[in-house]
Amino acid sequence: MLDVANVSLTFNPGTVNEKTALKNVSLHLDAGDFVTIIGSNGAGKSTLFNVIGGTYFADFGSIRLDGRDLTFLPEYRRAKHIGRLFQDPLKGTAPHLTIEENLALAYLRASEKTSPLSRVNRKDRARFREQLAQLELGLEDRMHQPVGLLSGGQRQALTLLMATVVTPKLLMLDEHTAALDPATAEKVLALTNEIIRKNGITCLMITHNISSALALGNRTIMMNDGQIALELKGDARSKMTVQELMTLFKEKTAQTLDNDRMLLE
Repeated sequence: MLDVANVSLTFNPGTVNEKTALKNVSLHLDAGDFVTIIGSNGAGKSTLFNVIGGTYFADFGSIRLDGRDLTFLPEYRRAKHIGRLFQDPLKGTAPHLTIEENLALAYLRASEKTSPLSRVNRKDRARFREQLAQLELGLEDRMHQPVGLLSGGQRQALTLLMATVVTPKLLMLDEHTAALDPATAEKVLALTNEIIRKNGITCLMITHNISSALALGNRTIMMNDGQIALELKGDARSKMTVQELMTLFKEKTAQTLDNDRMLLE
């Protein structure tokens, strides 16, 4: 389904600021896989997302999604098939447009049956309202209010809905609950898990919460120094504890995560 093959990327090559962000990274996802990604700051997690999403082009390697070569496809064209949420709740929405208008833009961008000149109809609006109601945040009664009036948690929940209003081939979640308060983060994470499960979405999720990384999805990978240091799945993953995982990481990389902002609770 997703094939990342021997991808490498170096920033500022040939200068004093040269930084190799990804080193021959290879990753395969089958349809329906939900992979959580953990690692210290600077490990290459977000850079990997940026290469898959088209923000950066890889120096070497290839990226294929559902059999299609995306390696040099522009970001805006990949967005039709890839949904993405960021850590900052302010990203991903147009604050001066209404909730309905934001959903309409997301729908028209992602749907195979529409063009940029298409318009949503009454049936589409009813669908938006129904999907908003499932969030249980009361947003279905505020469809004509500007998104800028929403709280961070409400905006992140709306962005999640926008990214999945047309089921994407791949959903990428880049610490999308990190900027929220614990209670709101837990609710948004539960919504995320429900939407992914219900629609069978193939997903990559970056998180600093190791407990969540082991509890959600069916695979966990840990990145370090621009590479995938280890992968867990099956019984090995289900029986793994946070402390055991940190010990295993130390054995694999000769480094610790003690000074990182990993959340253990």
